[in-house]
Amino acid sequence: MYTGVVPGTGRVTASETAGAGHELRIETNGHVDPQPGDSVSVDGVCLTATAVGPGWFEAYCSDETVDRTLLAERPVGAPVNLEPPLTLSDGLDGHLVRGCVETTTELLAAASTGEGWRYEFAIPDGFAGLLVEKGGVAVDGVSLTVAALAADRFAVAVIPETRERTTLSEREPGDRVHLEADPVAKYVARQESVA
Repeated sequence: MYTGVVPGTGRVTASETAGAGHELRIETNGHVDPQPGDSVSVDGVCLTATAVGPGWFEAYCSDETVDRTLLAERPVGAPVNLEPPLTLSDGLDGHLVRGCVETTTELLAAASTGEGWRYEFAIPDGFAGLLVEKGGVAVDGVSLTVAALAADRFAVAVIPETRERTTLSEREPGDRVHLEADPVAKYVARQESVA
């Protein structure tokens, strides 16, 4: 479990197919310090550290992770958001993020709004019912608030601190990102579908 308050970014330093899955090595830049078996959020995807060293860790992506996420497509050198797991003594500054990415989407627009930024993303099929204006959404693991909602897109407002600490500063229109809905929205949608 995570909060979506990303302390900083690392980089992919190795990426290779491993059977039906994929193996990654991530340079941490000091933002996480996992032990083997620990969980780490990488661009919003909960991964398990399988090997660690000074300033890096390795993780295996299952075929399910490869199918649902963009991690196997991130090239060597690509920046990735990193977040350690939430502990019971931590404050909950963002919203609860499970690290279970539902889908990916495209960044449609990114524009400065004076001090902050506004990012617009396409709403993928089946995801619209999980979004609500002023509700939470995780984009590449970053906890954000839906500022505006239309039939085919949603917008978030990003403060300079969040933009600079995360890969949002490097994303451009046309780039693809991970999406995870607020867990509460998923349970409500499920209840409505079986009622």
